Amino acid sequence: MKNRQPLFHVVKRDHAGPGQQVLAYVAAVALALAVGAVLLKVQGVEPLTFYRQMLTMGIPGSRYPWRAVENFIRLFVPLLITSMALALAFKMRFWNIGGEGQFIMGAFWAGFAAMKLGDSLPQPAMVLVMALCGAAGGGLYGVFVAALKVRFGTNETLLTLMLNYVALYFLQFFAETKTDWNFFLDPASARPKFAKFPESAQMMTVPAGPLNLNLSLVAAIAICVILYIYLNYTKRGYEIAVVGDSPNTARYAGMKVGRIVIRTIFLSAALIGLAGAFHVSSAGILSASPTNDVGWTGIVVAWLAKLNTAGIVAASLLITVLQFGCQAASATYPSIDANFANLLQGVILFIVLAADFFTRFRLVRTRKEGAK
Repeated sequence: MKNRQPLFHVVKRDHAGPGQQVLAYVAAVALALAVGAVLLKVQGVEPLTFYRQMLTMGIPGSRYPWRAVENFIRLFVPLLITSMALALAFKMRFWNIGGEGQFIMGAFWAGFAAMKLGDSLPQPAMVLVMALCGAAGGGLYGVFVAALKVRFGTNETLLTLMLNYVALYFLQFFAETKTDWNFFLDPASARPKFAKFPESAQMMTVPAGPLNLNLSLVAAIAICVILYIYLNYTKRGYEIAVVGDSPNTARYAGMKVGRIVIRTIFLSAALIGLAGAFHVSSAGILSASPTNDVGWTGIVVAWLAKLNTAGIVAASLLITVLQFGCQAASATYPSIDANFANLLQGVILFIVLAADFFTRFRLVRTRKEGAK
C-alpha cells in the first residue's frame, strides 16, 4: 500500500524583519475588527459608531471624562503588571498559569494588613506595608509550586491551575462567613459584606487638573523599566534566558538551575501579588472576585507581545481599551453585552497567532512523485 503524501507541507520562511511582523499584526487586528463589525451588523448596530465609542471609551461628550480615565487606569495597571510578571516566568519556560490565584492571595494579604493595622500608620507607610504583604503573599503562593517542581519534577501547569481555585474559594470563605472573628466583614451589615478599608489604606493619588492620578500607574511604569533592565542587562536576566533555552546547558555552565527557577518564580508571583495589592488599595475594599480575570488575560497579553516588554505595554493598552471601551459602548446599545470585548479579544488572539505563524512559515503544495 502506497504511503499517502500530505497535500501541503510547512516550510520555514526567511527571517521576517520587525517591520513585516508589525504590519502583519496590524493587519490581523484590522481583520479581527472587521469580523467584529460583521457580528455587530448582524445585531443591528452600526459598527463604526460602536467602535468610535469603544476606542474613545465614551470620554467625548461625557460630563466627567476624568473619571473614565481614572477607572481605565485601575483596569490597566493590574493587567500590565500581571502580564509582565507572567512573561518573566514564560521566558524560563515555566508555565505559570496561576496568575489568578497569586493575584487573589496578594489582594487578600494586602487587605489583611489594611484591616489589622487600620489607621495606626500614615497613608504612605500603610500603602507600602500593603504592597509588601501582597507581594509576599503572591510570591510564597507561587514559589510553593516552583519548589515542588525543582524537588519532585511536578507539572507546574496543573499545580498553578488548581491553586487558582484554592485561592478563590479561600477568599470566598471569608466573604461569606459572618462571625465575630471575621474582621474583613462590615459588622453593621446584616448580610456578609466586606468592610471598606480605612482612609490611610487607600492608594495615594496626585491631582492633575480635575484628574486624580493613581500612583500605582507610576509604580507600574517603573516596574516595566526595571524588568527590562533586569532581563536584558543583568547576569540574572541572562541566567533566565539560558535556563529557558536549555536547562542542561545551564547546568553544564555551572548555573544552579533549581535556585534560578525558585528565585524567578518568586519574583514573578510576587509581582502578581503586588498587582493584587495595588488593585484593592485603589478600590478601597476587598471583593469576592477581585481579579477581573487578569490572570487569564495576562497570558493572552504576554503571548500577543511575544514576551517583549514594549509589546506587553502596547497589548495591555489594547486589551484594556477593548474591555473598558466595550463596557462604555454597550451602555448605549442594550443589545450588545459588555462581554463582547471577550469575544473580540479571542478573535484578535486567534488571527494574530495565525499572522505570526504565516510570517514565519508558509504552506507549500506537495509535488506528486514523478511530476516535473
